[in-house]
Amino acid sequence: MTTGAEPQKYDPYRSFTRAQWAKLRDDTPMTLKASEIEKMHSMLDRLDLKEVEEIYLPLSRLLSYYVSSAQRLFESERRFLRIRDRKMPYIIGVAGSVAVGKSTTSRVLQALLARWSPKPKVDLITTDGFLHPNAYLEREGLMDKKGFPESYNLGALLAFLSDIKAGRPGVRAPVYSHLTYDIVPNTTVEIDQPDILIVEGLNVLQTGRLPADGKAVPFVSDFFDFSVFIDADEDILREWYVTRFLRLRDTAFNDPRSYFNRYAGLNDEEARKKALSIWNTINLVNLHENVLPTRPRATLILKKGSDHVVEKVSLRRL
Repeated sequence: MTTGAEPQKYDPYRSFTRAQWAKLRDDTPMTLKASEIEKMHSMLDRLDLKEVEEIYLPLSRLLSYYVSSAQRLFESERRFLRIRDRKMPYIIGVAGSVAVGKSTTSRVLQALLARWSPKPKVDLITTDGFLHPNAYLEREGLMDKKGFPESYNLGALLAFLSDIKAGRPGVRAPVYSHLTYDIVPNTTVEIDQPDILIVEGLNVLQTGRLPADGKAVPFVSDFFDFSVFIDADEDILREWYVTRFLRLRDTAFNDPRSYFNRYAGLNDEEARKKALSIWNTINLVNLHENVLPTRPRATLILKKGSDHVVEKVSLRRL
């Protein structure tokens, strides 16, 4: 027997227009100055007071609920189990394509969350530091797949996150240089028992093939309590990447130490052609094969328009 009614499709996300999302700020105070905001955005990203007020302050308010709820649950479980474990840090993953603005979003969230009462310790780490060194990538024929899952030292990244989640003090992570396009030898950064850790990277929501025997296989996202995917249409991402390449040609590429110094002398037409080639053969392939398929795994999706401002926010239903 049929009712004649249209079948209902379940959407795992609640979606909000920019205006709808902005209202959710409620009375969350603005704790950042315009001068501070100006220093946070990456090249070509648009970040101003309005963007923080309408997008990131509501997100900050939402995250305050998530973190406090997680802390209450932890305390309840600790009482139930009659244990005295140290509070585990709350870990937020930030994913998305090359040139989409992951670094900017991560820095803004770090600054806003650190100003909550009672001033939690908020650290930020990028997965770039866990890329294999160029020497390894060249030896394994992976230089053209830099940024793909296989170009990362996954074991080291998982060990780092495991130590962080276990509350171990003084956990160290390798450092990456965007100037030399390589790991900085004998250099690390220390992450010491943060209350909140933001982990930013292309493939942080990546999964893999599960073993048939049912053995535990950890993924980076297993350590996340909340995740953000920054999204934009493919043609927009391409233009952002090309524009950034042209800007870097006139700035960072001129440094003799730069890995891309050989591109500093290209004219506009040559530089655009080279940028499109890199985009099409490396970044676009990675986007299609590895990055975009992880979007539905995020807790929250920020969809940007061509002017770099967030136009739509989608939050996974509980």
